[in-house]
Formats: sequence, C-alpha cells, structure tokens
Amino acid sequence: MKEEILSNLDNPGQLERLYRADKSSFKRAFNAITPQLSNNTLISYWNERLNFTREEMSLGSSKDLVFVIIASLIAGLIAKLPVILNIDEELFYSRNIGFIVFPTLYAYFGWKNKLSTPKIAFIVGCTLLAVLYINFLPNNKTSDTLVLACIHMVLFLWSILGFAFVGEFYNKEDRRLGFLKYNGDLVVMAALISIAGGLMTGITIGLFELIGFDIRETYFNYFGIFALSALPIVATWLTRTNPQLVGKVSPVIAKIFSPLVLAMLVIYLVAMAYSGKDPYNDREFLLIFNALLVGVMAIIFFSVAERSRVKSQTEIWILLLLSMATIVVNGIALSAILFRISEWGITPNRAAVLGGNVLILLNLLLVTLQLFKVLTKKTNLNSVGKAIAAYLPVYFIWTVIVTFLFPLIFGFK
Repeated sequence: MKEEILSNLDNPGQLERLYRADKSSFKRAFNAITPQLSNNTLISYWNERLNFTREEMSLGSSKDLVFVIIASLIAGLIAKLPVILNIDEELFYSRNIGFIVFPTLYAYFGWKNKLSTPKIAFIVGCTLLAVLYINFLPNNKTSDTLVLACIHMVLFLWSILGFAFVGEFYNKEDRRLGFLKYNGDLVVMAALISIAGGLMTGITIGLFELIGFDIRETYFNYFGIFALSALPIVATWLTRTNPQLVGKVSPVIAKIFSPLVLAMLVIYLVAMAYSGKDPYNDREFLLIFNALLVGVMAIIFFSVAERSRVKSQTEIWILLLLSMATIVVNGIALSAILFRISEWGITPNRAAVLGGNVLILLNLLLVTLQLFKVLTKKTNLNSVGKAIAAYLPVYFIWTVIVTFLFPLIFGFK
C-alpha cells in the first residue's frame, strides 16, 4: 500500500480509489509515510482528512437519532414480553436475553454498512433460526446442555454481530480487529452511561421519597428495564458518532491494566500454590479459574486492538509476558479438566470447557509466537492483530457446535 500511495501522489483519483478499496490499510500506510513528505500540499490535505477529530460532541444526523430512539423502544418492548404475554420471566430471560440486545445492533450496522440483501437475509435467517431453536428446547431445569446452549447462544449472536460489523464472509483482518476495538469501546461507554444512570436513578428515587412517594418498583419495571435494554444501542451510537469520546480513554485503560493484570496473575499463581486450593478437585474453583482465563484473554486482545501502532518494547514485553502467564493458567485449567474427565467421565460441561480451553490455548500460542517475532524484529505488531482476527471464526464454529449439536449429542441431558 505504501508503494501504491507513493507512486500515485500526482494522481488524486487513484489515491481516492485506493482509500475506498481498503480504508484501514490506506490510513495506516499513509500515516507511516507522512513524516517523509511533510511539505507536500496533497499529503497535508490527506493527513487532515484521515486524522481530523472533532472536539465537540455530535449526535449524528437526525436519522441516526430517530433510529436509536425507535431501536431503544423495540429493545425495551422485547424485554417486557414476559409481562405483555404473561410468560414465565425466568424461562424467557434465561433463553432470550441475547435477543433483547443484538437485533437492534444488527439493524444499526446493517444500515450503516449498507449490507446487501443476501447478507441481511443471512443475518435475519440466523436470528430467526436461533429464536426458534432455543425456545423449543425441552424445558428441563437439570439439563446441562440447556444451560450450555443458553450461554453459548449469546456468543453465537455476538458472532453474527461481528459479521454485521465486518460486512464480509471472507477474511477482513482489519475489520475484525476493529470489531474487537468496538467491543472494548462499547464496554467503556456503557460503563460511563451506567454510572451516570445509576446516579440519576438514586437522585430521582430519593427526591420522590422526600415528598412521600415510593416509586422504586414502578421506576425499575418501566423506565429501568427500557434504559437497560437501550444501553447497548445507545452506547454503540455514541461511540460510532463520537469516536473521540473513548478514543483517548480506551488506550490509556489498556496501557494501565496490562501490567496490573500481569502482576495480579503472577501473584495469584504463587498464592494458589501456597493456599492448598487446586482446580483438580474443586469444581467451583475450576469455574472461577476459567473465568479468570477468559478475562485475561480479553485484556490481551483489547490491548493489541488498541495498540496497533505502538512501538514501545516495554509494552510489547508486557503483552508477551501476559500471554505466557495466561498459557500457564490455561495449562493448569486444561490439565484439571482432563483429570476430572479421567476420574469421573465425560459430561456436557466438561466437554464444553475442554474444547474451549484447547481453542484458547492454540490462540494464545499463536499470539505469543507473533509477539516474540515482534520483539526479534521479524514482524510488526499488526501481525499480532491479524493472528487474533484470523482466529475469530474458530470460536464461532465452536459456539455453533455447543449451542446446536451438544443437546443432540448428549441427549438433552
């Protein structure tokens, strides 16, 4: 891309075509050559175009605002279906929590990315299939495969959101990495909105109590549930129309938490050795151990997504050590699962955790190898992001297996 840009500096039309063909690669390559051509007027124009950030907050177009309002109301109405249709709340929410959140996000990115009719049909078809499947599973409260299907259904719907975001079936590593970054930004924005909403809720309820009205039940049954249902789409809208709001916060969070998580992980492993606790004979401890593993993996992925241009050796070393420490955690968890299977046999839960840990281990090894190559100057940090992005479909395939095939394989037990 660098050579293409340099050879077409006198051809504005071709530069525009290169930009529209692959915006992320164009921007990255352009920013790399900008310091060499700082006196070029055309370069200065493109630099402003690619890197301009507004300081003030924007609500986007009126169409954006109308869409978000309608989508928020639809999400709230879906969340209120148990009341409207007199459905058992526990049964509804355990199976359908993902359908409150994701359909509005599908619609948003389908609209923004101008997805073709076949791609929209694919998303709608997958969603309808998932709705029918999860709600027609036998209502056996002791069924492990039902619980696994409900948990992995959320991951399946999240994977479909990734397709709506990327907009393509084939490899688009930059877009997939952008999807991971979007998820990190979404978490930050949703957390900020939640804090503000929590403060407003406390103040509102307190003010009404001062004049003798207890509105807590009414407030949470109506305004609260609509607000929670709207949170993902509102946070998405704000991050997409105002990237500067979290664009400077997210990298700082990643930079601060990576070394802190590394220190915590090392201390935790040492403390575990002295505590006498182990995941081999303690089922609850094994579950917490795996939750820790997934959390640290998310930190690594988010850090790489936020630091595609970082050249600091110290930060790369921290990511490498964090990946290596996570491999140790994964190895312990994997050996514990194999031990439990050899002692007590295979169950749906053990099979699901075993498969998930094997996939995570392979991904961690790939990421660690790429980080090592970065430190030895054999590649750059972008290759780490590509290794992560290229592996995402593997997780999607596994969620499909656990969600749709495990109940059949294990006889709905």
